[in-house]
Formats: sequence, C-alpha cells, structure tokens
Amino acid sequence: MATDDTGVLIRPLGAPGDLGWVVMKHGELYAKEFRWDADFEALVARIVADYAQRHDPEREAAWIAEVDGARAGCVLCTAADETTAKLRVLLVDPVARGRGLGARLVDRCVDFARDHGYARMTLWTNNVLVAARRIYRSRGFRLVEEESHHSFGHDLVGEYWMRELTHD
Repeated sequence: MATDDTGVLIRPLGAPGDLGWVVMKHGELYAKEFRWDADFEALVARIVADYAQRHDPEREAAWIAEVDGARAGCVLCTAADETTAKLRVLLVDPVARGRGLGARLVDRCVDFARDHGYARMTLWTNNVLVAARRIYRSRGFRLVEEESHHSFGHDLVGEYWMRELTHD
C-alpha cells in the first residue's frame, strides 16, 4: 500500500484504534454538523462491533482513508445476504473533504462487492446527508424507498438506495 501523489492512502481497516476512530468520528461529526444525539453514535458502535466480531473476511471488508498519515475517512462492505452487499458507515472528515475521498471509498466498496460475487449493493442513509447522496447517485445507486422516522433526536427521512453490480 502506497500513499498516492495527493498524500492519500486507502488501506484495510485493522490498525490499532481504527474501530474506535470510526465510532468516535461518527459521533463527533454528526453531533456537530447535524446535532444528532448519542443514539447515532451507539448505532455506529453496534455496526462496528458486529463487523469486528462476526465479519467474514472472504465476503466482507472495511477501509480507512488516510491523508498525510492521519485517518480521514472510512467505509464498510458487509453481507446483507448471499447476493446483496451493504455499504455502511461512509464518512469523510471535514478536514479532508474536497479530495474525492468519499467517491474513492465508495468505489473501493463497490469494486470489492462486485469482485466477491455480489449481484447488488444496498445502503441506508438520510436525506439530510446531501454530499453522500450525491456520491451514491454518481456511482450508480438509485433511491428505491423513503420512510419518515424519528431518530437521533430529530424527525428524519430515511432512504434506501440500491445498485446492480455487473460482472465483466
């Protein structure tokens, strides 16, 4: 793994502190940017703990993006079922935005799912996450369902997105 000419490295999640960083950064960032409460951080903690304890390394993976040696983003690819992968906990630290990290992390996740035989990929997000939704749309995902919910201290609109994965 080498850092590219922009100082960016995307590496597998697994260094000491990676799991805690994913949870901490989500909790801090979403509280600051959206005023979401600790229920969101708890949700991310459950997702990360489940991945750490139960993931199948043959079918699931996670990545950390680093900029100049500092963690700056993350994403997980997990199995929803035998043919469907899930993109989870995409995040880019504000100090690293504008470098295309989000798109690169999504691409890594989609490529992994395709290369490991999944037929489709899904994700769940909320409509207030405008930048993430823009990335998903640009990477071939389409909105398939919306639902209003009260979570993380707010009334939100949850969105389910999906894309087919073609195998060359």
